[in-house]
Amino acid sequence: MAQDKGLTSLEKVMIAANAADDKKATDIVIQDVRDLIGVTDYFVIITAQNNRQISAVINAIEDDEIKLAGVKPLHVEGAREGFWSLMDFGDFVVHVFQPEGRDYYRLDEVWNDAPTVPFEPKPNPNAQ
Repeated sequence: MAQDKGLTSLEKVMIAANAADDKKATDIVIQDVRDLIGVTDYFVIITAQNNRQISAVINAIEDDEIKLAGVKPLHVEGAREGFWSLMDFGDFVVHVFQPEGRDYYRLDEVWNDAPTVPFEPKPNPNAQ
């Protein structure tokens, strides 16, 4: 069983964003929704190009959160459909969309009052 390592919500969000980036996800946006929504602190909105990449991204996020933060998602939706997936970690929610779904739902715009958190992918030591 995963042992919570006591990281802050933002630290866990960055683990998720970096895991998605490692799987070549694009348009990673982090929104601070603490002042707008009473049920979570952050949204992580991610684009993946196809069903297979969505699956790889959500698996990588779950694996890294368990390994690095000691937390598991409370709930996962849409993973089988592949068009969109949601991972609810309680203090943050990850949305992984194919491009068409992201354009359709426009979560970035729905919560445009939420400040964004800068995300700079960590350098890949294997990159040449």
